[in-house]
Amino acid sequence: MAHQDYVSRASNKKNNPYKGKADQQNSAMPLKVKFIGLVTLAAIAGFSYFLWSIKDQKAEPVNVPVANTRVAASSKTALPEPPKEKWAYRKELESKEIEVGQYEVKEGGPYKMQCGSFRTRKQAEVLKANIAFTGLESFIRKATGTSSDWYQVRLGPYARKRLAEKDKHKLKSNSVNGCQISNWQ
Repeated sequence: MAHQDYVSRASNKKNNPYKGKADQQNSAMPLKVKFIGLVTLAAIAGFSYFLWSIKDQKAEPVNVPVANTRVAASSKTALPEPPKEKWAYRKELESKEIEVGQYEVKEGGPYKMQCGSFRTRKQAEVLKANIAFTGLESFIRKATGTSSDWYQVRLGPYARKRLAEKDKHKLKSNSVNGCQISNWQ
């Protein structure tokens, strides 16, 4: 079987079976595009003529009348009089006294963060290792329940709640979710 020559076949545009008559008609530039191009070209030409026509004109000096001028002793230049104050709030603010409220900052005490509670120590060790990979140090506390022992994974103590929140967000960004912050007991 002989090989077909697709390259020479594609160069023949009249007998191209892959293009219909609609594709050949759309290859011409539409009238709308031609009109927009003509308007743009006319606008550029008009603006260029405007700039060319004003290039040789000289600017006329503007005379501004200066009233109530005073002459400075050192520079001998005319300075206008300073404006009169319209508002009186500047003088009122100078003599105004500010009342300062008294308040006390209450310390909530030390805080702890608990990230999990498991029935087996092995599960608690796995969570402790995941927390260690984030750069934080945790510990496991054994709590005795009514039916069995629980192993709690905790972090802390924190002096301020903001520090505990910071570590909680760090753990959350490293896929350690479910940590709860509470007062140290």
